[in-house]
Amino acid sequence: MNVPTDYQDGYERARRVDAELAERYVAHTRVADPEADALMEELSTLEPEQAHRFLQAGMDQETEVLRDAPPLVQSFFQGLETPPPWVDLDSFGPGIRVFHRHSNLVLAGMLAGVLVEGFSTNISKSFFITGRLRDQGVRRLQQNNRHMIELFFPGGLEREGDGWKLSVRIRFVHAQVRRLLANSEDWDEEAWGVPLSAAHVGFAITAFSGRLLRHMRRLGASFSREERASFMQIWRYSGHLMGIPETILYRTEQDARELFRVGLLCEPVPGMEAAALANSLVNSAPLVAGVTAPEERGELSAYVYHVSRALIGNEMAGQLLYPPKPRFVTSLGVLAWFRWKQRYDTLVQRLFPGHSRGDAFTTLFDISNYDEEGIGYRLPTHVYAERSERW
Repeated sequence: MNVPTDYQDGYERARRVDAELAERYVAHTRVADPEADALMEELSTLEPEQAHRFLQAGMDQETEVLRDAPPLVQSFFQGLETPPPWVDLDSFGPGIRVFHRHSNLVLAGMLAGVLVEGFSTNISKSFFITGRLRDQGVRRLQQNNRHMIELFFPGGLEREGDGWKLSVRIRFVHAQVRRLLANSEDWDEEAWGVPLSAAHVGFAITAFSGRLLRHMRRLGASFSREERASFMQIWRYSGHLMGIPETILYRTEQDARELFRVGLLCEPVPGMEAAALANSLVNSAPLVAGVTAPEERGELSAYVYHVSRALIGNEMAGQLLYPPKPRFVTSLGVLAWFRWKQRYDTLVQRLFPGHSRGDAFTTLFDISNYDEEGIGYRLPTHVYAERSERW
């Protein structure tokens, strides 16, 4: 197998744990998204406004407009209309309830755990090169929150739902960024595989689902087996819409956990790009929450660092160049304090509703990105975010 050079050591390490899964993961570092990539190539031959018009028409089911699109564009959207046989929209209710019941823990687990762990992989190289998190970091995180909210709205993953549309939009963005990076001198395919590979997107969806459930439980969440399974299937369908092939898309929570574990073993030790993005993420948290006063920002960032270290572990925190841990702070103590504070805040809100600072779901709305004109399908026009038109 043609293993990218950056993965050779990790591949050998992972094969001793699960040879079949390690081979499948590394093979997918060479796999992109042929259908979406072909769509972007086709649209690149059109005038930008016309290309955007066809994307908007396809997403909004404007058949009169789409009829004038190239056949490849029409067939792409036709292929999205029918969900795969394993999708049961009626089974999503329990997973939606978990999200709403623990939305504050979803946000904490995502920000302090899942996203940081995702950036520890080589996917950080594409984010670092494009500068998306550097140039528009707060907007990027708010868009991430918006996607989660819409996925877990009742009906969000129906064809007309915004969760469905935002998942497909992510697929468009990945394909366009992949196209820009592939034509850039900055990308080393021999070392890293293809940009935004199926391996990395498949890994990310395991983190957003099974890994997030683990972090939520450590932060104090509780859920039934039915709720866990439903939560996993919501993310699985979103992953399908993002273009993850069935060969690397998990089926169950156990599958997701194994893919996360083996995939992380395959990945090289986090490098400079991973450290830069992880620390940028933690320090962006106060700005996403609307905290701008320097002293308060510093205090909140320090707290996020403590929670993040407790979730991802000291080894990864060290690799990502986190600030040193104070001697008196332990991971168990941080998580115990976090869980106690959640229970205390819940009790105060019940006993003194007039003193409530608003429920967690409202807070999640406040730190999400909602463009007044609705969901747009404009795409980056340059590999470097600061030189691209706004999208």
